[in-house]
Amino acid sequence: MIRTAVLLSLFAAFPLAHAAPDLTTIAERSGYQATGRYDEVQRLCAAYQKAYPKAVRCFSFGETPEGRPMLALAVSRSGALTAAAARQRKLPVLLVQGGIHAGEIDGKDAGFWALREALEGKAAAGALDKQVVLFVPVFNVDGHERFGRNNRPNQRGPVEMGWRVTAQNYNLNRDYVKADAPEMQAMLKLVNDWDPLAYIDLHVTDGAKFQPDVSIQVEPVHGGDAALLPVGTALRDNVMADLRKQGSDPRHFYISFNKTDEPDSGFVDSMSTPRFSTGYFPMRNRLAMLVETHSWRAYPHRVKVTRNTIVSLMEQFAQHGAAWAKAAAEADVRAAKLTEMPLSYKTTERSEMIDFPGYEYSRTPSEVSGGVWTKYDESKPQKWTVPLRDEVVPDVVLKAPAGGYLVPAAQVALIEPKLKVHGIGYKRLDKAPGTVAVEAFRADEAKLTAASFEGHQLASWKGAWKTEQREVGAGALFVPIAQAKSRLVMTMLEPAGADSLAAWGFFNNYTERKEYMEEYVAEEAARDMLAADPALAAAFKAKLESDPAFAKSPRARLDFFARRHATWDDRHNLYPVYRTGVVY
Repeated sequence: MIRTAVLLSLFAAFPLAHAAPDLTTIAERSGYQATGRYDEVQRLCAAYQKAYPKAVRCFSFGETPEGRPMLALAVSRSGALTAAAARQRKLPVLLVQGGIHAGEIDGKDAGFWALREALEGKAAAGALDKQVVLFVPVFNVDGHERFGRNNRPNQRGPVEMGWRVTAQNYNLNRDYVKADAPEMQAMLKLVNDWDPLAYIDLHVTDGAKFQPDVSIQVEPVHGGDAALLPVGTALRDNVMADLRKQGSDPRHFYISFNKTDEPDSGFVDSMSTPRFSTGYFPMRNRLAMLVETHSWRAYPHRVKVTRNTIVSLMEQFAQHGAAWAKAAAEADVRAAKLTEMPLSYKTTERSEMIDFPGYEYSRTPSEVSGGVWTKYDESKPQKWTVPLRDEVVPDVVLKAPAGGYLVPAAQVALIEPKLKVHGIGYKRLDKAPGTVAVEAFRADEAKLTAASFEGHQLASWKGAWKTEQREVGAGALFVPIAQAKSRLVMTMLEPAGADSLAAWGFFNNYTERKEYMEEYVAEEAARDMLAADPALAAAFKAKLESDPAFAKSPRARLDFFARRHATWDDRHNLYPVYRTGVVY
């Protein structure tokens, strides 16, 4: 394969007779004014392995649509440089990922810096003996190579950088559940293989001008397994404390105003939905951290803060990793007995006033946009006293099915690949269960978005599960709820969930009406129904009298009868996956 040939050529570039390879980056040599292209990642990956053959393994875990290898470095002084070895030695795995948005590339240069110092014993002393660091320098490789000076106009440095989305125009940080992108499928396979205890997602924020240089958001803190919340909180608070000691001013919420461009509107914390890394990994009973350096701080400062964060994480894992891994394993056991879970979360109205370091600003009418223009003066620091709402609580809580979910054979081609990519357990039913009692979900209302998002026309399914007799044939899948990834199962298969497969539009076909009566036939059928059913006639009369819009619409009036006629399609708005109380 292409990636294999590339790696072989890289290793061949460093014959054993040569001196130790140079492990510095273009960023470092330029004083962190520039960042290298992806060929530098390929060179450094091989060079790190050559320099530390017993502590570093460079490998490819996928290939991009444009044919580039997706590279990772497994780093540990324990000798556990494969997933199997890490499991055998019960070492916690810390996955550090840079460049999911390839213009926000601090993590690539900071990661190489932090790992080199750790390998040299200059940082996180002894930490690599007690863990495996899995470093992905660039997740969005093709986007990284869409290199240019103007890709991030609201960011200070480097002089050139990559692009936000992939070559197929996917935003990978919206793709964790639906897993459309080949890059995400490769990443999830890596995650399934290594089962990292924590997934660190390195970004650079957008937004206003202010003084704090980084936000550190961790889950589970708001949602997920209740017993893991203290672990997530400890990880977040410990890293933030380390950063404060090094001069940073970290915040625990995403530093984006409640109302765009209005600093006095304050900030609102939230629980990310599972399309994002920090919403996805709690559904696997694992930790996730979103690191967002501030785009208006210079590149040298941002890389240093990101490097400090990675070093802190290695130190925290060395100290607490074994205990946190035990807590995650216990969460897996509890998840296999899941009885209910929140499908959504909400931020309450409770707020507190905080002092936030900003800059003097003005908001004036704009002759260009016709709106209001916010101008910041970075020469004049200013304390903002603004509201912060950060109390996040479960919103919609749903009982889990007693047995699991039944996926009829007609849906297997769509759903089975999604189950596989997430490592979810399921069973194929070779014999037809026949007509069985299940819970079926019918949408009372199914609304589709007017425009697509990430290549999908999103759908909102509003309805309820009700017991019905449905025919289930051979070849159906049974997805048990009794498994460690039960939360992820419900995330994907509960149609009302924000990031369910139904919400992403995979079943929009079932919201479409396919069969109709001609009007003249419907007119005759309606008269027959009125004559045969006095109760129906009374209901029609009441509807005419109480609903003027209905009374004025010939289509709505005929539809009233079509929906009650024997020929009405009983699969219209029927979600084509069932809940079952039976374990198959």
